[in-house]
Amino acid sequence: MIRVVVVDDEPMVCAHLRTILGSAPDIDVVDTAQDGAAAVEAVVRHEPHVVLMDLRMPGVDGLTAIERLSRLPNPPAVVALTTFDADQYVIRALRAGAAGFLVKTTPPEDLISLVRVAADGHTVLSPAATRRLVAAQVGEQAARDRALHRVRDLTERETEVLTALGEGMSNAQIATRLTLSEATVKSYVSRMLVKLNCANRTQAGLLAYHAGLVTR
Repeated sequence: MIRVVVVDDEPMVCAHLRTILGSAPDIDVVDTAQDGAAAVEAVVRHEPHVVLMDLRMPGVDGLTAIERLSRLPNPPAVVALTTFDADQYVIRALRAGAAGFLVKTTPPEDLISLVRVAADGHTVLSPAATRRLVAAQVGEQAARDRALHRVRDLTERETEVLTALGEGMSNAQIATRLTLSEATVKSYVSRMLVKLNCANRTQAGLLAYHAGLVTR
């Protein structure tokens, strides 16, 4: 039997998915949960093969829960559930360790087969989900290419300062990290904002993120 935990903050959604999956002779929905914290507890308690995880929930959200589950000794395959109101959430879920993602409107017969695929250790991407992911990735790559073009002429030291800005560091913290005076760091930041055509530190920090200088 494929043991499954369903996680969604809407009880009706949990009940609907439980009914669909329960109709399959080889699938057993062993528990449901309404937030990420309860999901982790359910997984530890039941050791399911597959978890269907809603991403946007109050309290501990799906992204945080996926990260926590990925650190377990024997983590289940986690499939993110989405309505595509936030593609970036889906991309972040995959990076956090999700085995794939499905739209909540996936037909019952497809849902059952895709749960079986996930249980076998394969990536789960419904056709509609794949199209949206590709579109989002193309947009993200375009932003990355533009950011890399803007930072390519920075010196090594300027790149170090920009990276620190992207990590949210203050001038004092940057000075400590790079063994510089605060006045020198302030000068670097001012010159970089002009060089990069950024209005403020926040814009510079976002640029550092899009350029791949900040990975956390």
